Amino acid sequence: MADQTAKGEEFEKKAEKKLAGWGIFGSKYDDAAELFDKAANCFKLAKNWDRAGSVYIKLANCHLKLDSKHEAASAYVDAANCYKKISVQDASQSLSQAVKLFLEIGRLNMAARYCKELGELNEQEQNLETAMDYFEQAADLFQSEEVTTSANQCKQKVAQFAAQLEQYPKAIEIYEAIARHSINNALLKYGVKGFLLNAGICQLCKNDVVAVTNALERYQELDPTFSGTREYKLLADPWKTTLLLRVKNAIKAKEEEDDDLT
Repeated sequence: MADQTAKGEEFEKKAEKKLAGWGIFGSKYDDAAELFDKAANCFKLAKNWDRAGSVYIKLANCHLKLDSKHEAASAYVDAANCYKKISVQDASQSLSQAVKLFLEIGRLNMAARYCKELGELNEQEQNLETAMDYFEQAADLFQSEEVTTSANQCKQKVAQFAAQLEQYPKAIEIYEAIARHSINNALLKYGVKGFLLNAGICQLCKNDVVAVTNALERYQELDPTFSGTREYKLLADPWKTTLLLRVKNAIKAKEEEDDDLT
């Protein structure tokens, strides 16, 4: 490990020396990039994730000097993969740079993929507002590339976080839209009752009985089989829904009590 760290430091010094010296335009950045890449690999072998990540950022800067935005974006992704071992914040910053570059060069699928990853990193840290924003951006990008399955997965995440943040109308709109989109798809139609259940639970959280009744009528029109499902019976059962609302209110009261204590 120590040997690999020493090798990495040597390659990094040589790269810095190249950048500080003279050379034919562009050539010193090519030479430095090759050395930074070798240095980063050595630091990875030594499991020195912080040093590896910082060198990958230097590598990205070399590629930017050469106007090689795709290579620069890939270097930022490599940096993020190293930083994920030690710092979610640093990993997020590197991935954000990668997304920006992939968008600039029109690689929307790659941008979507890493927006989704940014959403997952922020979810891991319980930064739900930020996670929701990234999943929403990923969904739009996947949709623009007609990657429907990935777009729907990201939309479900947006709805999940919206519900957790008590943004019930937004969550309802998304769940209902996914249900409408899925009903005529042979592969997706079996998930419709689950989306309608989630939408219905969000309706219940609004404490509006009329809205729940109207929603159930709409859901039966959308899916005539819905009224025969356990999901429908749960939403339509006044006893169960009353208890669910009591549970929700009890949990909220407990959270507020805990907040007051802290």
